[in-house]
Amino acid sequence: MSVAEEKQGSSQINREFTMTDGDFRTISKMAYKYTGIVLGDHKKDMVYGRLARRMRALGLQNMSDYCELIAEHEQEEVSQFINAITTNLTSFFRESHHFDFLGDRFCREMLARPAHDRRVRAWSAACSTGEEAYSIAITLREKLSSNTWDCKVLATDLDSKVLAQGRNGIYDKERVLGSHQDIRKWFLTDRNHPEIVKVKPSLQEVVRFKRLNLLEKWPMKGPFDFIFCRNVFIYFDLATQQQILNGFRNILRPGGYLFIGHSENLHDASRHFEPMGKTIYRRK
Repeated sequence: MSVAEEKQGSSQINREFTMTDGDFRTISKMAYKYTGIVLGDHKKDMVYGRLARRMRALGLQNMSDYCELIAEHEQEEVSQFINAITTNLTSFFRESHHFDFLGDRFCREMLARPAHDRRVRAWSAACSTGEEAYSIAITLREKLSSNTWDCKVLATDLDSKVLAQGRNGIYDKERVLGSHQDIRKWFLTDRNHPEIVKVKPSLQEVVRFKRLNLLEKWPMKGPFDFIFCRNVFIYFDLATQQQILNGFRNILRPGGYLFIGHSENLHDASRHFEPMGKTIYRRK
Protein backbone atom coordinates (compact mmCIF):
# COMPACT_ATOMS: atom_id res chain seq x y z
CA MET A 1 0.00 0.00 0.00
CA SER A 2 1.34 3.46 -0.90
CA VAL A 3 1.76 6.28 1.61
CA ALA A 4 -1.12 8.12 -0.08
CA GLU A 5 -3.38 5.08 0.22
CA GLU A 6 -2.44 4.64 3.87
CA LYS A 7 -3.24 8.29 4.54
CA GLN A 8 -6.60 8.04 2.77
CA GLY A 9 -7.47 4.81 4.56
CA SER A 10 -6.59 6.33 7.93
CA SER A 11 -8.78 9.40 7.29
CA GLN A 12 -11.71 7.21 6.23
CA ILE A 13 -11.44 5.15 9.45
CA ASN A 14 -11.92 8.31 11.49
CA ARG A 15 -14.87 9.49 9.44
CA GLU A 16 -18.50 8.76 10.07
CA PHE A 17 -19.21 8.50 6.34
CA THR A 18 -17.22 7.19 3.39
CA MET A 19 -16.07 9.74 0.80
CA THR A 20 -13.76 8.42 -1.90
CA ASP A 21 -11.68 10.52 -4.28
CA GLY A 22 -14.25 9.64 -6.95
CA ASP A 23 -17.05 10.95 -4.73
CA PHE A 24 -15.18 14.20 -4.23
CA ARG A 25 -14.63 14.60 -7.98
CA THR A 26 -18.36 14.08 -8.57
CA ILE A 27 -19.22 16.61 -5.86
CA SER A 28 -16.74 19.10 -7.34
CA LYS A 29 -18.33 18.74 -10.78
CA MET A 30 -21.80 19.30 -9.32
CA ALA A 31 -20.58 22.34 -7.37
CA TYR A 32 -19.17 23.86 -10.56
CA LYS A 33 -22.31 23.01 -12.54
CA TYR A 34 -24.75 24.58 -10.09
CA THR A 35 -22.71 27.44 -8.61
CA GLY A 36 -19.55 27.99 -10.65
CA ILE A 37 -17.50 27.36 -7.51
CA VAL A 38 -14.21 25.55 -8.09
CA LEU A 39 -13.43 23.04 -5.31
CA GLY A 40 -9.74 22.11 -5.22
CA ASP A 41 -8.41 19.04 -3.43
CA HIS A 42 -7.55 21.19 -0.41
CA LYS A 43 -11.31 21.66 0.11
CA LYS A 44 -12.00 17.95 0.74
CA ASP A 45 -12.24 18.19 4.52
CA MET A 46 -14.41 21.29 4.33
CA VAL A 47 -16.78 19.63 1.85
CA TYR A 48 -16.97 16.49 3.97
CA GLY A 49 -17.77 18.46 7.12
CA ARG A 50 -20.54 20.44 5.48
CA LEU A 51 -22.17 17.54 3.67
CA ALA A 52 -21.92 15.24 6.69
CA ARG A 53 -24.70 17.23 8.37
CA ARG A 54 -26.90 16.68 5.35
CA MET A 55 -26.01 12.98 5.28
CA ARG A 56 -27.17 12.56 8.89
CA ALA A 57 -30.43 14.33 8.15
CA LEU A 58 -31.09 12.01 5.20
CA GLY A 59 -29.94 8.83 6.95
CA LEU A 60 -27.32 8.02 4.31
CA GLN A 61 -24.09 6.09 4.88
CA ASN A 62 -21.70 7.25 2.16
CA MET A 63 -21.18 10.13 -0.24
CA SER A 64 -21.81 8.03 -3.34
CA ASP A 65 -25.40 7.54 -2.15
CA TYR A 66 -25.74 11.29 -1.75
CA CYS A 67 -24.41 11.91 -5.27
CA GLU A 68 -26.96 9.44 -6.63
CA LEU A 69 -29.71 11.17 -4.67
CA ILE A 70 -28.94 14.49 -6.34
CA ALA A 71 -28.82 12.85 -9.77
CA GLU A 72 -32.19 11.15 -9.23
CA HIS A 73 -33.99 13.96 -7.36
CA GLU A 74 -32.25 17.07 -8.64
CA GLN A 75 -34.99 19.60 -8.02
CA GLU A 76 -35.57 18.54 -4.43
CA GLU A 77 -31.94 18.33 -3.28
CA VAL A 78 -29.86 20.81 -5.28
CA SER A 79 -30.97 23.77 -3.16
CA GLN A 80 -29.91 21.91 0.01
CA PHE A 81 -26.59 20.98 -1.63
CA ILE A 82 -25.90 24.61 -2.55
CA ASN A 83 -26.79 25.77 0.95
CA ALA A 84 -24.34 23.26 2.39
CA ILE A 85 -21.26 24.03 0.31
CA THR A 86 -21.46 27.83 0.10
CA THR A 87 -19.51 29.97 2.55
CA ASN A 88 -21.34 32.64 4.55
CA LEU A 89 -18.82 34.72 6.47
CA THR A 90 -19.87 38.34 6.97
CA SER A 91 -20.30 41.14 9.48
CA PHE A 92 -21.64 44.67 9.70
CA PHE A 93 -19.36 47.17 7.93
CA ARG A 94 -16.84 44.49 7.04
CA GLU A 95 -13.93 46.04 5.08
CA SER A 96 -14.86 49.44 6.44
CA HIS A 97 -12.93 51.40 3.80
CA HIS A 98 -15.62 50.49 1.27
CA PHE A 99 -18.29 52.12 3.39
CA ASP A 100 -16.07 55.15 4.02
CA PHE A 101 -15.82 55.56 0.23
CA LEU A 102 -19.56 55.02 -0.14
CA GLY A 103 -20.48 57.56 2.53
CA ASP A 104 -17.95 60.13 1.37
CA ARG A 105 -17.15 60.17 -2.34
CA PHE A 106 -20.20 58.33 -3.67
CA CYS A 107 -22.74 60.27 -1.63
CA ARG A 108 -21.05 63.59 -2.50
CA GLU A 109 -21.45 62.66 -6.16
CA MET A 110 -25.12 61.87 -5.57
CA LEU A 111 -25.71 65.20 -3.81
CA ALA A 112 -24.27 66.97 -6.84
CA ARG A 113 -27.00 65.51 -9.05
CA PRO A 114 -29.88 67.69 -10.25
CA ALA A 115 -32.78 68.05 -7.83
CA HIS A 116 -35.04 65.92 -10.02
CA ASP A 117 -32.57 62.99 -9.94
CA ARG A 118 -32.78 61.66 -6.37
CA ARG A 119 -32.76 57.92 -6.98
CA VAL A 120 -30.09 55.40 -5.87
CA ARG A 121 -30.10 51.70 -6.74
CA ALA A 122 -27.55 49.31 -5.24
CA TRP A 123 -26.95 45.58 -5.45
CA SER A 124 -25.41 43.44 -2.71
CA ALA A 125 -24.52 40.28 -4.66
CA ALA A 126 -23.78 37.25 -2.45
CA CYS A 127 -25.29 39.10 0.51
CA SER A 128 -25.19 36.12 2.91
CA THR A 129 -27.19 36.86 6.10
CA GLY A 130 -27.74 40.50 5.20
CA GLU A 131 -25.18 42.44 7.24
CA GLU A 132 -23.59 43.87 4.10
CA ALA A 133 -26.90 44.97 2.60
CA TYR A 134 -28.02 46.63 5.82
CA SER A 135 -24.62 48.33 6.18
CA ILE A 136 -25.13 49.79 2.71
CA ALA A 137 -28.66 50.91 3.60
CA ILE A 138 -27.48 52.53 6.85
CA THR A 139 -24.74 54.43 5.00
CA LEU A 140 -27.19 55.75 2.41
CA ARG A 141 -29.81 56.62 5.01
CA GLU A 142 -27.32 58.54 7.15
CA LYS A 143 -25.89 60.51 4.23
CA LEU A 144 -28.95 60.98 2.02
CA SER A 145 -32.22 62.25 3.49
CA SER A 146 -35.00 59.67 3.44
CA ASN A 147 -37.47 62.49 2.73
CA THR A 148 -35.90 63.50 -0.57
CA TRP A 149 -33.97 60.42 -1.75
CA ASP A 150 -35.36 57.14 -3.08
CA CYS A 151 -32.76 54.52 -2.06
CA LYS A 152 -33.17 50.79 -2.61
CA VAL A 153 -30.76 47.89 -2.08
CA LEU A 154 -31.22 44.55 -3.83
CA ALA A 155 -29.68 41.74 -1.74
CA THR A 156 -29.19 38.37 -3.45
CA ASP A 157 -27.58 35.05 -2.58
CA LEU A 158 -27.60 31.40 -3.61
CA ASP A 159 -28.39 30.17 -0.12
CA SER A 160 -32.08 30.32 0.76
CA LYS A 161 -31.42 29.87 4.49
CA VAL A 162 -29.18 32.90 4.88
CA LEU A 163 -31.61 34.98 2.81
CA ALA A 164 -34.38 34.10 5.26
CA GLN A 165 -32.25 35.34 8.15
CA GLY A 166 -31.45 38.56 6.33
CA ARG A 167 -35.10 39.10 5.50
CA ASN A 168 -36.05 38.61 9.16
CA GLY A 169 -33.38 41.10 10.20
CA ILE A 170 -32.68 39.48 13.58
CA TYR A 171 -29.06 39.40 14.81
CA ASP A 172 -27.06 38.73 17.93
CA LYS A 173 -26.66 41.99 19.81
CA GLU A 174 -22.90 41.50 20.02
CA ARG A 175 -22.63 41.48 16.21
CA VAL A 176 -24.17 44.95 16.12
CA LEU A 177 -22.15 46.30 19.04
CA GLY A 178 -19.00 44.87 17.44
CA SER A 179 -19.37 47.10 14.37
CA HIS A 180 -16.80 49.86 13.85
CA GLN A 181 -19.74 52.30 13.86
CA ASP A 182 -22.41 52.95 16.46
CA ILE A 183 -25.47 51.68 14.60
CA ARG A 184 -27.71 50.80 17.55
CA LYS A 185 -30.28 53.41 16.57
CA TRP A 186 -31.19 51.29 13.53
CA PHE A 187 -32.23 48.30 15.65
CA LEU A 188 -35.04 47.41 18.02
CA THR A 189 -34.42 45.64 21.33
CA ASP A 190 -36.65 43.28 23.27
CA ARG A 191 -36.38 43.17 27.08
CA ASN A 192 -37.52 39.54 26.98
CA HIS A 193 -34.66 38.65 24.61
CA PRO A 194 -31.82 41.04 25.46
CA GLU A 195 -29.28 38.99 23.51
CA ILE A 196 -30.81 39.83 20.10
CA VAL A 197 -31.81 42.92 18.12
CA LYS A 198 -34.07 43.43 15.09
CA VAL A 199 -33.60 45.80 12.18
CA LYS A 200 -36.10 48.66 12.30
CA PRO A 201 -38.86 48.55 9.66
CA SER A 202 -37.73 51.91 8.26
CA LEU A 203 -34.40 50.29 7.33
CA GLN A 204 -35.83 46.94 6.27
CA GLU A 205 -38.00 48.65 3.67
CA VAL A 206 -34.84 49.84 1.90
CA VAL A 207 -33.54 46.28 1.33
CA ARG A 208 -35.18 43.60 -0.83
CA PHE A 209 -33.89 40.01 -0.50
CA LYS A 210 -34.08 37.64 -3.47
CA ARG A 211 -32.51 34.27 -4.29
CA LEU A 212 -30.24 34.48 -7.32
CA ASN A 213 -27.57 32.31 -8.92
CA LEU A 214 -24.98 34.56 -10.56
CA LEU A 215 -24.49 31.94 -13.28
CA GLU A 216 -28.12 32.07 -14.39
CA LYS A 217 -29.98 34.79 -16.28
CA TRP A 218 -30.48 37.88 -14.15
CA PRO A 219 -34.11 39.04 -14.05
CA MET A 220 -33.32 42.64 -13.06
CA LYS A 221 -32.47 45.25 -15.69
CA GLY A 222 -30.76 47.96 -13.68
CA PRO A 223 -29.04 50.25 -14.01
CA PHE A 224 -27.36 50.10 -10.62
CA ASP A 225 -25.30 52.94 -9.18
CA PHE A 226 -22.99 50.47 -7.45
CA ILE A 227 -22.55 46.76 -6.81
CA PHE A 228 -20.93 44.96 -3.89
CA CYS A 229 -19.66 41.51 -4.88
CA ARG A 230 -17.02 40.75 -2.29
CA ASN A 231 -15.10 37.55 -1.66
CA VAL A 232 -16.94 35.78 -4.47
CA PHE A 233 -14.56 35.89 -7.43
CA ILE A 234 -11.99 33.82 -5.49
CA TYR A 235 -14.27 30.78 -5.86
CA PHE A 236 -14.57 31.00 -9.66
CA ASP A 237 -12.29 30.13 -12.55
CA LEU A 238 -11.25 32.88 -14.99
CA ALA A 239 -13.98 32.14 -17.53
CA THR A 240 -16.71 32.40 -14.89
CA GLN A 241 -15.15 35.55 -13.44
CA GLN A 242 -15.22 37.15 -16.88
CA GLN A 243 -18.83 36.11 -17.47
CA ILE A 244 -19.97 37.71 -14.21
CA LEU A 245 -17.79 40.78 -14.71
CA ASN A 246 -19.33 41.38 -18.14
CA GLY A 247 -22.76 41.11 -16.57
CA PHE A 248 -21.84 43.68 -13.93
CA ARG A 249 -20.52 46.01 -16.59
CA ASN A 250 -23.78 45.82 -18.53
CA ILE A 251 -26.02 46.41 -15.53
CA LEU A 252 -23.99 49.24 -13.94
CA ARG A 253 -24.62 52.80 -15.05
CA PRO A 254 -21.63 54.53 -16.68
CA GLY A 255 -19.48 55.77 -13.80
CA GLY A 256 -21.03 53.26 -11.41
CA TYR A 257 -18.87 51.47 -8.86
CA LEU A 258 -17.97 47.83 -8.24
CA PHE A 259 -16.66 46.76 -4.82
CA ILE A 260 -14.81 43.42 -4.51
CA GLY A 261 -13.07 41.61 -1.64
CA HIS A 262 -9.70 42.67 -0.24
CA SER A 263 -8.00 39.43 -1.41
CA GLU A 264 -9.39 39.59 -4.96
CA ASN A 265 -8.34 41.16 -8.22
CA LEU A 266 -10.12 41.49 -11.54
CA HIS A 267 -8.29 39.88 -14.44
CA ASP A 268 -8.67 41.68 -17.75
CA ALA A 269 -10.98 44.27 -16.20
CA SER A 270 -9.21 47.32 -17.60
CA ARG A 271 -11.30 47.33 -20.79
CA HIS A 272 -14.44 48.31 -18.90
CA PHE A 273 -13.39 49.27 -15.37
CA GLU A 274 -11.05 51.87 -13.92
CA PRO A 275 -9.35 50.91 -10.63
CA MET A 276 -9.97 53.41 -7.84
CA GLY A 277 -7.78 51.70 -5.26
CA LYS A 278 -8.68 49.55 -2.25
CA THR A 279 -10.52 46.99 -4.43
CA ILE A 280 -12.95 49.58 -5.79
CA TYR A 281 -13.55 49.87 -9.54
CA ARG A 282 -15.52 52.35 -11.63
CA ARG A 283 -17.25 51.51 -14.90
CA LYS A 284 -15.75 53.50 -17.73
